[in-house]
Parts: sequence; C-alpha cells; structure tokens
Amino acid sequence: MNALTPHPMLSAAAGAFIASPHKMLIGGEWRNAVSGATIDVEDPCTGKVIAKVPAAETADIDLAVAAARQALDGPWSKMTGLERGKLISRFASRLEELADEMAEIEAIDCGKPVTYARYVDVGLSATTYHYMAGWASKISGETVGVSAPGEFHAFTLREPVGVVAQIVPWNFPLVLTAYKLAPSLAAGCTAIIKPAELTPLSTLRLAQIAEEVGFPPGVINVVTGYGATAGAALAEHPGVDKIAFTGSTDVGKAVARAATGNLKRVTLELGGKAPMIVFPDADLDKAIPGLAGAIFFHQGQVCTAGTRLFVHKSIHDRVVEGIAAEAKKLVVGHGLEQATTMGPLISGRQRERVLGYIDEGRKAGAEFVCGGKSYGESGYFLEPTVLAGTNSSMSVVKEEIFGPVLCAMAFDDDDMETLAHKANESDFGLSASIWTRDLSTAHKMARRIKAGSVWINMHHFFDPALPFGGYKQSGWGREQGAEAIRTFTEVKSVCAAL
Repeated sequence: MNALTPHPMLSAAAGAFIASPHKMLIGGEWRNAVSGATIDVEDPCTGKVIAKVPAAETADIDLAVAAARQALDGPWSKMTGLERGKLISRFASRLEELADEMAEIEAIDCGKPVTYARYVDVGLSATTYHYMAGWASKISGETVGVSAPGEFHAFTLREPVGVVAQIVPWNFPLVLTAYKLAPSLAAGCTAIIKPAELTPLSTLRLAQIAEEVGFPPGVINVVTGYGATAGAALAEHPGVDKIAFTGSTDVGKAVARAATGNLKRVTLELGGKAPMIVFPDADLDKAIPGLAGAIFFHQGQVCTAGTRLFVHKSIHDRVVEGIAAEAKKLVVGHGLEQATTMGPLISGRQRERVLGYIDEGRKAGAEFVCGGKSYGESGYFLEPTVLAGTNSSMSVVKEEIFGPVLCAMAFDDDDMETLAHKANESDFGLSASIWTRDLSTAHKMARRIKAGSVWINMHHFFDPALPFGGYKQSGWGREQGAEAIRTFTEVKSVCAAL
C-alpha cells in the first residue's frame, strides 16, 4: 500500500474522498494555499500518510475573513431565523444520511473505533445541529421597564456577533465543530473553521456537505493549517469579531492574548483533570465499568476524561483491580476494524509525551497496576495504564496527560469538605463524577465540586441542551444549550422617549 492509497477497510465513498485532492473552502471556492504549501495527514494506526491538505497562512486567512464578512453583510443577513433553521436542519439530516462514511473518515483520521465514531461523533454532531436549528427562530430580546421618570419604550435586541473564527482540536473534530458552528449559524454569524492540522479530513467533508445543502458562499469557510500560523492569524485578525477555541490551556491563553488587538469576543474550552469520587456504598457492578470507560474512552484523549480516582479505602483494591480487569478486555487495533474498542494515540509525539508522564510517575513511586508501555510494531498505540499509590504532588496527578492513564488515591472517612478540597486541588475545573447510592451525599458533593459538569453515577454525558464548559483554567464561557446562543450574540438596548 503506497503512501496515498486508501486503507483497504474503507468503503468506496470514504476511500474516494480521502484519496481525492484536498482544497480549502473560502467564499464558495475550493482553493489551494496561496503559498502552495501542504500538510501531510497520517493514519495514527499505521503512521502512514493518507492525504495532503493545504497549509494556510496569513494571506489565506485574509481571504477567508473577507469572504465571511461579505456573506455576513449579504444574503445571509437577509434570511429569517426560520429560514436559517431549515437550512441547518437540512445540513443535520444530510450528515445523518452520510453517517457511515463520516464515521469512517473520522475513525481513520483520529484513530478512534469506527463504531464509536458512528454513534458518538456523528450522532452527537447531527443532534447538535438539529437542536440549534430550532433556536434560530427563537432568538429575541425583551421589553424592559425602566426606572427613570417619564414615558419610554425600552427593549433589547440580540444580534449576531459577526465573523466567528472557530479553532477545533484533533480529538473530536466533528463534535467540537458542531458545538461552535451550530449555535453560530443559528445566531446569524458566519464562520471560519480551522481544524487541527492532524485531523482535517472530516471537516473538509463537512464543508462539502454545507455547500451541497445550499449554504450561501462565505457563510461556512474551512481553512487547513498549523496553529502557529493559520490559528495565530485568525486569533489576531482585526476582521474577526469572535474566536471560539477548544484546545490546551497554554494555547488558549495565547489565543486570549492575541484577541486583545480588537477586543474580539472569546470563548475557550480548555484542559481538564476530572476527579471521580467513589463512596463505599457505590454500586460497583455499574461503577467499575463506568470508571474504566471514563478514562479509557478514546484512549484518554478527552478533556473530560476521569483521570483522578478518589476511592474509599474499604473498596479501593476491588475498584482498582476491577478497572485493571476492564482494561485487559479492551481490544486494541485499527479503528476501522469492527472489533476494536481502543485505538492509538494521535501521533508519535503525543505518545512520547504520555510515556514521559508515566516515567515521571514511576520515578515518583507510583505503583503500576497495569500498562505503562507502548504497544505494537506500527502506529502510536499505548497500553491502558492504572497507577495506584499516587498523590497530589505527582505530575501525573497534577497535569493534564491526555492519554489512557488513571491515577488512583484512597481516602479514609473524610468529611465532605476535606474530600471536596482534595477533588478541587487542581488548576482545572471542567468535569467530575460522583458514585454513590446516597442521593443526599451525591447532591451535597456536587455542590462542593468546582467544575462545569458534574455527573452522578455516570461519566461522560453530553447533550445539546446542557451547557458545557469549565471553571478556573478550564476555560471561559459555555458551549451547548441556551448559553451557546448567548455567546454568539450581542445585546443592544433601544429606548425611545414617548
């Protein structure tokens, strides 16, 4: 199989798309980068190059911003909310019709199991577009009773924030694009999407679908390029009104600094180090597989992954051994193989990064219950890893690893405040889970956890109606739900003297 030959397990449709020449969509035209430069796209299961995409730079970003601005001021602004909603719904329906093809593209691009990509990535994305389509016709202001003496008619309007740059990471390209694109379209904004250079393929296919269903030229633009060039140019561009970014905390801080040039609006969904708290009365038959899924889903490359396990000492050994047993049931392999339940890490660089943290944990005295080594002769596979005897001073506990590494810590009969302090002892605050049969304990602890999402007797629950985002250094603002619509609109107050 040569470098650009489609994988033999791909369907004809997905294989043909991946093997085709790839260009960017700017203002309704498919274009190469102005410089002619390209980026190699790898299959992380094999390490082989499967495609090449344009490497956009500042000149390409200028073209995309101009196209988005023209569309914002053109036919897109003349459409009613109901018309926008119908178009978004057609987009969602077409995505569902192409679900199998999109899942294959996402699986080979990201290295995730195709079954998960079909029902999680494509399914949640389509649901998000359907949900936000309904919001498009329901965005409104309100009449306000003012306090000043006299007679006035005062009200507010909600208007689209404008041209929105949407920078998406490599772990969930379709889903995290939907989180940004769906509400921005519903609000009447135009978009410039920059997928991660490691995983651009599904976003380019999404752009084809947008063109097919009839979005006006320039409403949805897709530029492929490196974060340090294309991403930075978007963050700094004076023609961009808002930037919606998902990625690492360090890069998120750089995006926020760059946005100060024209004080563009910013939402950031950043890192996490989710605690999972297991009380002695938890239903372990349900909790143990749930805890394992929380850390090993998509190889732990999830910002909400349950990476810190706090488990009562009376059940500690049973829980830790149970999670290790679940890890051994995982079928490691190529994401396109139906039996696969665990794929590779996204790149060789990411695997080396995770192995570095594992080595630091070993040197700090962590006990290896299972895993800890790379796996296989090709691709970027890593064994699911469970560490016991860890503590909050270790780098594996403090820092986001973004790999299948669980750090277990036992707690005694701590009072709720002490336990919450341990769980909150992190720079991050994106998500957490609590496992107990006691309803009072669950809700009391949920109130004490400083995180944007707290799940009870489950981990990783996402729905378009539920706001998603984090406390502390896990970001600014919220995606999904009514909160997402607010982040893509400006509020205007209007007052008339009568």
